[in-house]
Amino acid sequence: MRQWPTLALLGLAAVLGLLGLLAWHHGAPGSPGASSLAAPPAPRFVGAETCAGCHAAETGAWRGSQHAQSMQHATATTVLGDFGDARFEQRGTSARFLRRGGDFVVRTAGADGKVADFKVSHTFGVFPLQQYLVAFPDGRLQALPFAWDSRPASEGGGRWFHLYPDEDIKPGDPLHWTRLNQNWNWMCADCHSTDLQRNYDAATDRYQTTFAEMNVACEACHGPGSNHVAWARNPTPPTATDPHHGLVVALDERKGAAWIPVPETGNARRSPSLAGHRTLAACAQCHARRAPLVAGMDHQRDLFDTHELSLLEAGRYFDDGQQREEVYNVGSFLQSRMHAAGVTCTDCHDPHSGKLRLAGNQVCSQCHAPAKYDQPRHTLHPAGTAGAACASCHMPTRAYMVIDQRHDHSFRIPRPDLGAALGTPDACTSCHRERDQAWAAAVIERAFGPNRKGFQTFAPALHAARTGAADAPARLAELVADPGVPAIARATALREMRNVLRPGLLASIERGLGDRDPLVRAAAVDALQAAPVGERLRLALPLAEDPAYPVRVKVGAVLAPVDLATQDAATQARLQQVFDAYVRAQEANIDRPESRYNLGLFHAERGDIARATADYRGALALQPDFAPAYANLAELYRQTGQDNLADATLSEGLAKVPGDPALLHAQGLLRVRQKRLPEALDLLARAARGDPANPRYVYILAVALHDGGRRAEALQALQRARARFPGDTDIANAFEAYRRE
Repeated sequence: MRQWPTLALLGLAAVLGLLGLLAWHHGAPGSPGASSLAAPPAPRFVGAETCAGCHAAETGAWRGSQHAQSMQHATATTVLGDFGDARFEQRGTSARFLRRGGDFVVRTAGADGKVADFKVSHTFGVFPLQQYLVAFPDGRLQALPFAWDSRPASEGGGRWFHLYPDEDIKPGDPLHWTRLNQNWNWMCADCHSTDLQRNYDAATDRYQTTFAEMNVACEACHGPGSNHVAWARNPTPPTATDPHHGLVVALDERKGAAWIPVPETGNARRSPSLAGHRTLAACAQCHARRAPLVAGMDHQRDLFDTHELSLLEAGRYFDDGQQREEVYNVGSFLQSRMHAAGVTCTDCHDPHSGKLRLAGNQVCSQCHAPAKYDQPRHTLHPAGTAGAACASCHMPTRAYMVIDQRHDHSFRIPRPDLGAALGTPDACTSCHRERDQAWAAAVIERAFGPNRKGFQTFAPALHAARTGAADAPARLAELVADPGVPAIARATALREMRNVLRPGLLASIERGLGDRDPLVRAAAVDALQAAPVGERLRLALPLAEDPAYPVRVKVGAVLAPVDLATQDAATQARLQQVFDAYVRAQEANIDRPESRYNLGLFHAERGDIARATADYRGALALQPDFAPAYANLAELYRQTGQDNLADATLSEGLAKVPGDPALLHAQGLLRVRQKRLPEALDLLARAARGDPANPRYVYILAVALHDGGRRAEALQALQRARARFPGDTDIANAFEAYRRE
């Protein structure tokens, strides 16, 4: 399944919805010492070699890590792939990999479909695969779709492969290597470099991207180090008044902490309890599916003030929260009992080498008594086998980028008993593929008894919401009200309320708006999109001064329809502040069509038709096949009485994105208004077939069939839809009304 990349689409955008994480506080910048009360100078990046002067062991471990090799100039030393006139072909896409003097060249089809030679400028990553970048004159670096499998040949490596093996990707396809979804400057560079500045010029559509260091170096995690260097070079460093030694981000949460065994459980508890999440925040900058709200990394601000993270969204996660698409690690970890207990990344991983602190089950045995857990009676597998590894059952893997096996970090108890009902995988049958989930559930029940609820209890509620179950609203409300449920799951439940909002759910949303976790507050603001404007103003305006920047940004989005002229001066000022915040967040990603599209939605809500039109056209200039911009631009024309322009825009969009359900549906509605019913019914039926998961499309088609005199067909369509979407009141009411006729 294709997914659009993770982008900062806040509040109004329907293409993707992203949210933030936790109000993680970084270590305070160090004071210059008792000899001066002046504030320290703004920290600057000094480079890894400066750090190496004092931190030789850490630097040595880092130099052997994948962080140190995340991006490098293409040289005979760094390039791992076979460029000795190797050839690759798949589904009509071909490439030759050549050496030309000291250069590495790929001969393949470019943006115009013509085969040409492209010089590799950089390597990208190192294991288990290595990608290659091509530099273009406009400052863009683009990632080629051919990657080198750097695993040993005995493991299937030592070969070229295509990153989209099941798709026929031609020039012009959004996933073609020359298009913006394979653009390094926005998609990749933040997390493979240190102090990246995109420097995109919207007027010329060019980049002048820079970085302090090409790879992920010391200051990518610790922040700019000049004040720390000054502290270290001070003959009498002011330790007492500068406990963080000039560091912008003090990653010292493990210092003085211990895990105390609890014999009656076989587990351990942290002493003292974890007071913050600085380490997790530093890792989450990149090891999470997230979107920037500002240009570049800002280590002096909370992570939640600069990024927002994806929730447990359908398509990216299974309904029980297991990873599905590429979501990295943090979204999974936030669901876990480990996170709730105060475990952080560096309890298991060495931050400099990137390796586990201990081998195999020993890393788990730091907190979980081997006498209880590392035994066949618990693992149900002979000692020393793959099945006896803790990670095999509690951290199952999925392959991303074809060959990159990544562990799920939610540390869940396997639930094959839920799998069949929810359509979710389980660790047992992922290995024992010849067996079914009923068999696996029976084995586990015999060993551990029938009560295995585990820590992640939110799956049935999310599944109910996504399948249109009649009890979905009640289940979601119960989930939001349970403080024992991880914040990311409660936030996801609030997000789902946008699709099932009923008057009774406003109380749940109001509860979420007052939650102590900004992740939940932000999701509650998002849920207000389905509420009347008056209710939005009443409930969201108090969060205009929320300490979390993404919450304020979302308030700006949800209150966009409010007419300033109807408000008093104080309210006008508060509204203008959140409106400005929303616009700034989108302009930070102005090189993406989604952000231009969001601005179009926002300005349309504000009644600024000229700016909204320009924003939609700006999105299409960046990506001519970005269907949502066509649909909303056409709707803008319709609302202003320009049906001819609306029709032309939809036709233009369908020429670029043939068969897009949203565009077909919009053109079908236009044909209804034009009283061209046969054409309308054909378009509406094609839209409903193209997106069978959208109940609105079926409902509108049924209404059109009914109004066109085809009542039996309308009733049949509604009857099928009612079985598929039992919680949809529009479908249920229409079915009953038409049935009575």
